[in-house]
Amino acid sequence: MGRWVILTVAAVVIGLVPAQLCADAPPPNSWPMFRGSQALLGVADVRFPVTTFGPLWNFKTQGPVKSSPAIEGRRVFFGSGDGNLYALDLNTGKKLWAFKTEAPIESSPLVLNDRVFIGSTDANLYAVNAATGKFEWKYQTGDKIIGSPNWFKAPTGGPAIVIGSYDYSLHCLDAATGKSNWVYESGNYINGSPAVFQGQTVFGGCDAMLHVISLADGKQAKEVRGGAYIAGSVAVKNQLALFGHMENEFQCIDLEKGTNVWTYKDRLFPYYSSPAITQDRVIFGGRDKRLHCVNLKDGQPIWRFMTRGKVESSPVVAGDKVIVGSDDGRIYVVALKDGKELWSYEIGQPVQSSPAVVENKIVIGCDDGAVYAFAPLVAASKKQ
Repeated sequence: MGRWVILTVAAVVIGLVPAQLCADAPPPNSWPMFRGSQALLGVADVRFPVTTFGPLWNFKTQGPVKSSPAIEGRRVFFGSGDGNLYALDLNTGKKLWAFKTEAPIESSPLVLNDRVFIGSTDANLYAVNAATGKFEWKYQTGDKIIGSPNWFKAPTGGPAIVIGSYDYSLHCLDAATGKSNWVYESGNYINGSPAVFQGQTVFGGCDAMLHVISLADGKQAKEVRGGAYIAGSVAVKNQLALFGHMENEFQCIDLEKGTNVWTYKDRLFPYYSSPAITQDRVIFGGRDKRLHCVNLKDGQPIWRFMTRGKVESSPVVAGDKVIVGSDDGRIYVVALKDGKELWSYEIGQPVQSSPAVVENKIVIGCDDGAVYAFAPLVAASKKQ
């Protein structure tokens, strides 16, 4: 009988994505933050040579894992509903350390300059040492933090962090000290993560507005009506902001002009998933149980892929494949070209976490309290 083995060694040849697809992607061995890059594009500089994957390891926590993993330095970082920020070995899933906050964590981590930054529903943003999990500082907002932190290089030369909170405000603070640089107040909860793009940060709020803010001073550069409250994160590419909202539309906004370029509306279901954006396509999940792919230029549908549950997970494009989780308890890999299913794996509980993709591994959390890693499968020599 033929047998299968999981590829776990770096000697496997993993091709890179064509340059036009991964210009805004992190390096192949890194996924340092939610959606991979500061513009939140959800594109990995990885091409899997096969279409079949198998479980490599899983790690169980004591609460649902809605947090999306970050991967840096062969370590996996993520938050759990049990209130802990965890660090695991990428190859084995072995726990390296855990850092306890005072409430459940849904935020995804940012790994930067040997530190891990993560928000908690205890209303604090934490900075801990990436190697040891040692506490370094915390910054308190006025309400819970659900979205993930982003960063930029401040005018002083050092990195700064931006993070939204349910206190209606976007906070900017010094990454080294945790001291506030500025606070921008919006009109309602900020649920998603802010995108960083060309000296500005862009986010949608539950006030149904798209906010464009100068990173230098926290002043509003532009405000555009979104049409309904925006629960997911906005992705930005080529001066275009792309996002779905809770009144069943997905929109593309020209940030320079402050005008709508196109609106995609299929059925009467909201969009919570954040989009992945390639050179010419936009891929996002919906509460209609489908993964949608539309043309970046005009929003015309290219394909739709049906799952058996809501798609709150945000997809990641890796070469010619799209990876996403679903509330039906499955992880899917579909073809970027036509949306055909290539592979799926059933966990059994909703998968609202979004995948992190590096080299030859996919890592994702699940509402069952575990984080799962998958690797490509290849046929070994046949034995009779």
